[in-house]
Amino acid sequence: MSIQQGDQVPAGAFKVFGSDGMHEVTTDELFAGKKVVLFGVPGAFTPTCNDTHLPGFQTQADTLRERGVDTIACMAVNDPFVMAAWGRHTGAGEFIQMLSDGNGEYATSLGLTLDLSAVHMGERSARFAMVVDDGTVTYLGRELGRDVTVSGVDAVLEHL
Repeated sequence: MSIQQGDQVPAGAFKVFGSDGMHEVTTDELFAGKKVVLFGVPGAFTPTCNDTHLPGFQTQADTLRERGVDTIACMAVNDPFVMAAWGRHTGAGEFIQMLSDGNGEYATSLGLTLDLSAVHMGERSARFAMVVDDGTVTYLGRELGRDVTVSGVDAVLEHL
């Protein structure tokens, strides 16, 4: 079963690679006392993720912050080096925290996984977006198809 609106986010940690090297970001550091938009994508540099999902949050970062969002974070089942490279390549790393869930442990704990073994990508994060207010999910939009609708920035803005 997946996480639902009103639930507390599970404990976990992500890896981030930045100019200061590799470090861990715990869910306490990410969510405690903050309003956070966390969106998950099946893979860095993949067409829909790269061309539609990530850019929406990147271009609306200021609007999200104006509406009280402290942190915008993108999570994918990719290694931290790929997530950092994707952030640099798109420029999103300036506005969005690029979180590596390399083994898919956090996506699994959320109940938001997607089996893409048929296309040689293995178990990945489902495409989703959530608003988390001090650890409590106040909005969750999970895509059931390939589109970016309930997980896109416009849907998130409607729920802030």
